[in-house]
Amino acid sequence: MEITGVMATDAGMFGLWSPAAFAYIVDYDTWESDLLKDDDISRHITAGAFVPVNIGDDGAFQVLARVGSASASADFTQRERRFLLVSSEPYLFITDGNARISGIEHLGARSDAGLHVPLPPGRWTVTIALLEWDAEPGQMDADGQPARTALPDFTLLINPAQAAGHYRTEIQTFDR
Repeated sequence: MEITGVMATDAGMFGLWSPAAFAYIVDYDTWESDLLKDDDISRHITAGAFVPVNIGDDGAFQVLARVGSASASADFTQRERRFLLVSSEPYLFITDGNARISGIEHLGARSDAGLHVPLPPGRWTVTIALLEWDAEPGQMDADGQPARTALPDFTLLINPAQAAGHYRTEIQTFDR
């Protein structure tokens, strides 16, 4: 299964998150008290409630989430591998069957921003890739915008987690 869309953020970060884990965030005050500081965000990453796509810059980005299963893992296509700039180590994501991808500023009980990602309840691994779509010939239009056939800026591979594993817990999605 693949879900794609444009994600915008004015906070320099978007991500995959579990609405159940943030049900108590109902306004800016509760958001600020729980998500403003890096240590707060790191706590949610470690708990498996939030997987950061931390780009450190505001903007709008094409995102593709590819969901695998126990019998067919999600993986990068050959084309994505050719234009792969960097990928993360896998993060742990735990869901009750509901997941969203949006700017971090939209996390909370009343948010319907971003993309809905239907996942069965359980533990998942998420690997994030930054793709250099504009390096592929013919994928930029005359205005410098992505052609309809361009690769996304980011691909998220979401696969069932194995019984044990080492997971990335860094707020920075990619090593520098």
